[in-house]
Amino acid sequence: MRSMDAHPTATYRLQLQPGFTFRDAERAVPYLASLGVSHLHLSPVLEAVPGSAHGYDVVDHSAVRAELGGEEGLRSLARTARAHGLGLVLDIVPNHMAVPALLHLNNPLWQLLRDGPASPYARWFDIDWSEHGGRVLLPVLAGPLGTELRHMSVAECTLRYRDRVLPLRPGTAHLPLPRLLDAQWYRPAWWRLARTELNYRRFFTVPELIAVRVEDPEVFAATHATVLRLLREGVADGLRVDHPDGLADPAGYLARLAREAPGRWTVVEKILTGDSAPAERLPAHWPVAGTTGYEALRHLDGLFTDPSGAAGLAELYRARTGRPPGLGGEWSATVRRAAREVVTHELAAETERLVRTAARLCDGEGTRERRDIAPWALRTALREILVRLPVYRPYALPGSPPSPGDAALLEEAARAARPAFTVPQEARAVDAVRDAALGRLGDGPEQRDFCARFAQTAATLRAKSVEDRAFYRFAPLLSATEVGGTPGQPAVTPEEFHAYCAHLQQHWPAGGTVLSTHDTKRSADVRARIAALTECPRAWAAFLDALPDGAAPDPHVAWAAWQLAFGLGEPDAERLVAAVLKGEREAALRTTWTEPDAAYERAVADFVRAGPGGPAYTALAPLEERLRPAVRATTLGAALLHLTMPGVPDLYMGTERTYRALVDPDNRRPPALPGPPPTGLAADKLRLTRTALRLRRARPGCFDATATYRPLTPDGPAAAHAVAFTRSGEVVTVATRLALRLTEAGGWHGTVLTLPDGGRWRELLTGRTVASRVTLADLLDRCPVALLVRA
Repeated sequence: MRSMDAHPTATYRLQLQPGFTFRDAERAVPYLASLGVSHLHLSPVLEAVPGSAHGYDVVDHSAVRAELGGEEGLRSLARTARAHGLGLVLDIVPNHMAVPALLHLNNPLWQLLRDGPASPYARWFDIDWSEHGGRVLLPVLAGPLGTELRHMSVAECTLRYRDRVLPLRPGTAHLPLPRLLDAQWYRPAWWRLARTELNYRRFFTVPELIAVRVEDPEVFAATHATVLRLLREGVADGLRVDHPDGLADPAGYLARLAREAPGRWTVVEKILTGDSAPAERLPAHWPVAGTTGYEALRHLDGLFTDPSGAAGLAELYRARTGRPPGLGGEWSATVRRAAREVVTHELAAETERLVRTAARLCDGEGTRERRDIAPWALRTALREILVRLPVYRPYALPGSPPSPGDAALLEEAARAARPAFTVPQEARAVDAVRDAALGRLGDGPEQRDFCARFAQTAATLRAKSVEDRAFYRFAPLLSATEVGGTPGQPAVTPEEFHAYCAHLQQHWPAGGTVLSTHDTKRSADVRARIAALTECPRAWAAFLDALPDGAAPDPHVAWAAWQLAFGLGEPDAERLVAAVLKGEREAALRTTWTEPDAAYERAVADFVRAGPGGPAYTALAPLEERLRPAVRATTLGAALLHLTMPGVPDLYMGTERTYRALVDPDNRRPPALPGPPPTGLAADKLRLTRTALRLRRARPGCFDATATYRPLTPDGPAAAHAVAFTRSGEVVTVATRLALRLTEAGGWHGTVLTLPDGGRWRELLTGRTVASRVTLADLLDRCPVALLVRA
């Protein structure tokens, strides 16, 4: 069994699906091993909804997914991987399961809905049985019940509704349909009722994904048995934990996971918010190697973003679109407005459950000082506090003192929430909600329920209001609107980047780092192209000014669609239409997922097909030509820094070459591995990736927990355009940033880099040998990046 210290040197993410199975992955193993990675990072492998392209909709924790090849297919992949020196990392989904149309596929949920709260599976799911007369609301009907009865029938002791099959409570199959429905442990309801009436916890705002109570030891054991067995039997080596912020007690869950799988390399998909001050840190006591690495993505993207150019684009965007501060004109105001909308609309059911629980807490024994707080006051206080949290959630637990960070977080939110009340005594509701969220009101079941649910709702609110709304309303620079990003201040200085890397090496040297994932809204190479626009904001404005007037249905759509087209680098109309329409629906200003405006969406699609996704795309050619060197420098620079900075780099499938993908499902298309021989920038990136990965594999001591990280500061007038560091004094990385600005300033102007400790060094990408003091003009004359080792 490997210890935590024997972590991967690099992982390669494979997005498994029916179009790319274990067998397809097995055929790619020789190629992936030749790249230099140490582990294959597999998307979820347990049984999921048939046809799922992602696997996060698990229906059966006891079986490996048959559509991928079943357990034997996974074992065969593991054997082939081992034969080539590779291990496997499994992505696990502890937070939720699917509510499939064929409900029997999720046997625990089927039995629960059949047998009610007396079912042994009642403990699996977080259900408020006090609502709806002790029944589970199932928002599965296409319309109100009265209009959908004609689509229902009873057959073989099941209820059939369109493509759905639901269980029947024993002894009720003979009843007339209306009475039969009233006799069930669930209530079939119009899907629109989910927003306000749902009484089970779900994943984000998706009622088709029901949350699982893994805090219950029996539920943990049942849902993790297969994965833990695969680890014990050597089929897999490590774990990626999906969405830990959805759990009632992430720290407790991870502690149990560490006990059950001791020494296994484990990373968590924890989004650390850069917008908070100070920047959010991963809880130091979590027994994991680190996060999956979105904060690394933010620092890498920001490093190649020109701060003055980003500010210039923001001014141009506001002027061109006319958007007010809260609707995309200013970042923090846009986030706050989006949060208010989500907490009052999409999360109405979650909010109301918290209000009910808070009311019971305030009316309980020993709480006279909190009596007579009206539900409306608790609702107001709850909303006002939630929308002011700058991070995903607190981690307080009843019976334990909150951390200083959580206490300060909730106190500041409460301070800002109090002015919402005109009567000072009514502001007592703010203190009650704050104390309940921090677990200060005892250790009873109501307090435990509120504390956990408040944190879970906060995480959902942050994700939905920022990632899935504000990111699509605030579009000056689309490369900055990425998970964990700070679109209001997207640029990162070299000093800030070095400080982050030093922190990573000291505290989380085996944590994950990423540039592209199955969840990034644009792949790294698309973002690199868009970030290059910050080096010439006036040229971008001139390009837009030269376009015909009146073609776009909205100036924001024109701005975003043309940026996406430039990022994609080709006029692919269907991919662009899908991405732009998804953005418009997520933004929820002119059209939404639940209330689509068909005429507006047709106008958007027609504009994209005729403009940035069609014949007008050629208008981008001059901008493309001007920025080609900057795009090359950013693409290769971000890739090399990612592969040599502290942490374990995770490469998303296909990103060893140029990989330009838009928001899902575009970024989950089955890969062609290894693919035809690349040319141009794709060939340069492949050579760089292979060289860096093989170096990591050959010299792990230069990159692991025992390694060191030290910035190298060039000397000369163009020093700010170079980022350089050494790993353990044996490897040096050099990258060019803001290459267009560098060229416009006249180049390197004799800027010199002094390598560590004298001697001569070999540059691996060109094969040249250089002295320990080298001018950057000479070192980077063939390629904008350099990777050196001692000769």
